[in-house]
Amino acid sequence: MTALRLLLVDDDVLVRSGLRVILESEPDLTVVGDAGSGREALAVAADTDPDVVLMDVRMPDMDGIAATAELVARDPQRPRVLVLTTFEDDDYLFRSLQAGASGFALERSDPDSLVGAIRVVARGTSLVLPDLTRRLIASHAPSRARGPAALPELTGREADVLRLVAGGLSNAEIATELFLSRETVKTHVSSVLLKLGARDRTQAVIAAYESGFMTG
Repeated sequence: MTALRLLLVDDDVLVRSGLRVILESEPDLTVVGDAGSGREALAVAADTDPDVVLMDVRMPDMDGIAATAELVARDPQRPRVLVLTTFEDDDYLFRSLQAGASGFALERSDPDSLVGAIRVVARGTSLVLPDLTRRLIASHAPSRARGPAALPELTGREADVLRLVAGGLSNAEIATELFLSRETVKTHVSSVLLKLGARDRTQAVIAAYESGFMTG
């Protein structure tokens, strides 16, 4: 089993130390670096090639939103960014997702929930905190068009899949809902992401709401 490579980014050294202890106790996770600011994170990420970056939002020098946007600009596919926050500021969280973050988790989450969120982000087969993520996007994404016609490139089945992805369902749940195999669902999800120009499910959900395909 190849361990997921993690980069920890937080301006509090004690938080980084605590996260390292928790995460390195897992056999499938390894911390390859840490940073105390967004700008430092960019340099460390270039040197360590992480799979997932755990990113604080509010930091000196360069905040987590700007650092996330820069990481995505460098490579649209990896690393995935999981935003860590001690507060529930919807505007900051939505801006992080817009910048390209794949999900978010509260720093006060219990270790099992945090580890689970990292694995979800790495696999990309479902949303992190799906109900909360969906509500956040639905309430903050401005609609620029109305109805399914806003996404004319999708086939009927792809539209069904996007609707369920935007509803927070995992690949396994979509397979059950549509009476399809998981492999078929995975193929449809990949096609939807490609057509929408979305790097992951979270970005596809944002596109679905911003286009008017999904409404609150």
